[in-house]
Amino acid sequence: MVKNIFKSYDYSLIIVIALLSLFGLVMVYSASLVTRYEVPSDFFFDKQKMNLLVAGIFFVITALIPYKAMKSTKFLLPMVIFSLMGLVVLFVVGHVANNALSWIKVGARSIQPAEFAKLSVIIYLSAVYAKKQAYINEFNKGVVPPLVYLALVVMLVAVQPDFGTAGIIFLIAASIIVSSGMAWKNISKLVLIIICLIAPLSLIMKDEIFSETRMDRLVSYSDPFEDELDTGYQLANSYYAIGSGGITGLGLGQSVQKLGYLPEPHTDFIIAIISEELGIFGVGFVLLCLAYIVLRGIYIGLRCKDPFGSLLAIGISSMIGIQSFINLGGATGIIPLTGVTLPFVSYGGSSMVQLAIAMGILVNVSMFVQFEKKYKHPKAEKTAPHINHSVGNTMHTRG
Repeated sequence: MVKNIFKSYDYSLIIVIALLSLFGLVMVYSASLVTRYEVPSDFFFDKQKMNLLVAGIFFVITALIPYKAMKSTKFLLPMVIFSLMGLVVLFVVGHVANNALSWIKVGARSIQPAEFAKLSVIIYLSAVYAKKQAYINEFNKGVVPPLVYLALVVMLVAVQPDFGTAGIIFLIAASIIVSSGMAWKNISKLVLIIICLIAPLSLIMKDEIFSETRMDRLVSYSDPFEDELDTGYQLANSYYAIGSGGITGLGLGQSVQKLGYLPEPHTDFIIAIISEELGIFGVGFVLLCLAYIVLRGIYIGLRCKDPFGSLLAIGISSMIGIQSFINLGGATGIIPLTGVTLPFVSYGGSSMVQLAIAMGILVNVSMFVQFEKKYKHPKAEKTAPHINHSVGNTMHTRG
């Protein structure tokens, strides 16, 4: 039994996650050799090594624990309470970084509650909408109640203010809602309600949403070289780094833009350093790994017959895809800069641990899909040959 379980794990997915994370560790070391902080050259590398070690422990734990245990109220209720408490506590003991009250200092470490709020939203919405499948299209009973928690999380993250993370959480939730089997009529109602809520909130928070810094980002997004030394500084230097790399790059460790020109080279703009040092091959490796993780997650979600597991897989893969697009889009000028890290590659403790937990859950869902396909269904067919399978097929088609 145990042997069959371990045979069912998705080792291709595990290998890709490990390779991308180790590649990210190397690039964090290279990108942070020279920083604007008065720290040793290997400071961020050493911290990221520890982040990876802790993340690896969480990955193994969540990959081994059956994901279905997270569907119970005994798990969901404490998770919801702690995620909200973490976001509320920020306003009491939070630490400001990059103009946002997003961090809680714990000794020499910092925790970003919003990162774990992403995952809690995925688990909560997946569990609740899976339980509500029988009445998923009853708007007041099946659709609206779970969204109260989502609204609280998004609001608490937005007022930090961290609109980038709030937007990511909202888009992740949207992917789960669209995949839940909800009728488009109800989805249209939700869109209308959201528009009606956002309009007055935008007026209330107009000073934050339309702050000088954010408006400068929009201006620099359209033409960063118009004010290259001020508002367009980050994006212009990102372009220089990406353009300098060409096909093969300048060589590992040979970046010029990390020498005080490009801000946050080991976090938000690490893809620019990868492009400068390793060229299109380095960028291609990152894109292929991220694409494999996202597409594999969607494939797992489509194959999983358990609604909870299916929504979990889709939510997690959507999180990776959305966050990757926003980071890469910001660094390349496709979309305005939002200060979002690149999954598995950028420096960050909270981000790395949260991703490890999410990937462990995804690997566990994949294991159950493979195990049931290989070992459970054949056995069921042998022990019950009299079952009329055409009835099940007809019901599945109607569903």
